[in-house]
Amino acid sequence: MSRFRRRIMGLLCLALSILCGCSVRQTSVEYVIGVSLANLQEQWRLVLKDELEAEAEKYDGVRLVITDAAGDSEKQESDVERLMSYGIDLLIISPSDVEALTPVISRTYEKIPVIVLDRAMEGYDYSLFIGPDNDLIGRQAGKTVLELLAEDGISGASVLEMKNNSFASESRSAEFVKTVSESGIATRSIDLPEATRDCAEDTLLASPELLEGIDVIFAHNDYMAYGARLALDKLGISGIRIVGLDGFSGENGGLQLVEQGAIDATVTCPTGGTEAIRYAVDIMNQVSGIPKQIILRSHRIRPDNVTDYQKESRITGKPSVIRVGYAQIDEESHWRAACTDSIRQAAKDFDIDLTMEFTQPLVEEQTRLVQKFIDQDMDVIVVSPVVAEGWRPVLEEARKAGIPVLLVDRMVDEEEEMYTSFIGADFEEEGRRCARWLLHELPGQPIRVLELTGTEGSSPAQSRKIGFEEVIDGEPECEIAYSACGDFSREEGGRVMQEYLEEHNWDIDAIFAHNDDMALGTLEIMAEQGIRPGMDVKIMSVDGTSDALVALQAGKVNCVVECNPLLGPQLMKAITDLMQGKELPLRIITDESVFTKDTPRSQFQNRKY
Repeated sequence: MSRFRRRIMGLLCLALSILCGCSVRQTSVEYVIGVSLANLQEQWRLVLKDELEAEAEKYDGVRLVITDAAGDSEKQESDVERLMSYGIDLLIISPSDVEALTPVISRTYEKIPVIVLDRAMEGYDYSLFIGPDNDLIGRQAGKTVLELLAEDGISGASVLEMKNNSFASESRSAEFVKTVSESGIATRSIDLPEATRDCAEDTLLASPELLEGIDVIFAHNDYMAYGARLALDKLGISGIRIVGLDGFSGENGGLQLVEQGAIDATVTCPTGGTEAIRYAVDIMNQVSGIPKQIILRSHRIRPDNVTDYQKESRITGKPSVIRVGYAQIDEESHWRAACTDSIRQAAKDFDIDLTMEFTQPLVEEQTRLVQKFIDQDMDVIVVSPVVAEGWRPVLEEARKAGIPVLLVDRMVDEEEEMYTSFIGADFEEEGRRCARWLLHELPGQPIRVLELTGTEGSSPAQSRKIGFEEVIDGEPECEIAYSACGDFSREEGGRVMQEYLEEHNWDIDAIFAHNDDMALGTLEIMAEQGIRPGMDVKIMSVDGTSDALVALQAGKVNCVVECNPLLGPQLMKAITDLMQGKELPLRIITDESVFTKDTPRSQFQNRKY
């Protein structure tokens, strides 16, 4: 944007603030960020606005223009179009209705970077999504309630859940109820017309019978939790525990309510406002290592940890040299080789002292290597876990040693508190993308699928299968007729195909391979039997390696869902942020594409793997 246009922008921003109720921060302008908020009635969104403004104040030359859609998706679409007319450099949007606003977000993304907050949208027509894991928050609230009941020695308990009618609330409620019901806890749920302190207090005072037989109240924000406390005090009722949600600081914020004993616990739900400004500035400055999704970490807060949670990080500054130990899997595929090269190069670019050692694909060997890094007192340990199970003892050892552990590419089957962050792909979405393509390609037809799964027990194999089955569930004409492990290797993929052809008459319509190498391993075997890959059978794979894309362009593979191995910049940026005292998100998800015969040829060029 030219200096002249920026001066004009300043005048127009003032006009916008007067005419449309926008909030504008006046400084010399280098970047103008438009912020479209779903509403400014909810306390959570007021905190979001405050965090956006507070973080933006730290950057010279950054101006925010904030609009309030007042819960009206049509107004929010108009707000976005108006912000665009003022020449903003980047849009931050917290959509009131994701489905209704997807078109305007996609149109905006064609012109400028877009950061989406809070509510994820279908597809990848945005620069970055930042939001909480609502399912996890519900489970954490459930675990907290179970802890309180266990402390009180109560069995056969009942919980009153106070929630409001929103997408996030419904997601959290489902996981909360599932978690407590598995322990035999009965739940009574009520929807409040407003998620406020006064509404919660008035509801309980007007209907005290709701509290009969209740041992714990779980309120879907701390303001409702405080309202419940006020009502209990006025009714003279004691002994009912209260769990809130949000964990904000300030007067009557959840952290202070826990400190004061007004409520027994809260689960934090960060707004992402601080992270949005940080990443917005990085995006506009073209900093490397920007992911596609940031899933924020939430914490369970009790009286015994609330003080520590509020303290600043114990890391006072970046060490002169950051020492990182990386437990990597032996290079099982082209994908793994590209991932390794990316991490090594990024360590050099970020001036990080990286010690990368390789192990056979056995969890016992990997855990011994992690123990070695603990003994060497590394600043950070990074693991690409071969399988999801068997990690608790060594992760606990690292935690006691005060060494953060980051997971790259693959997850572990442990509680989120056991590791610092995960950096990689959304494996379930990769499976869903393959299934969506298949159903679109063969609509209404009977489809028998041969599935080549990855290493047994690995998180990519488990999650890609879950995502694929989620989409075809309810499609009676589509079924997985045969599934076998190809161990993510070309040789094993060919072996599975050979065995199937020896034992069955050919009756397969589609192949879903959990990675490219397994898919490529089947091509020659099928060709020898007179089966034309890509024509007689549709073939889908995950990774996006150059060999698979060559096969795609030759018509032998039909759909390749990218799983980006170039994780080095995201990993090294995360390590640097961590060493500077910043809390890392729970998950950092990479940018990925889908390749088909309709993909423009330009997207196949200049690829690094």
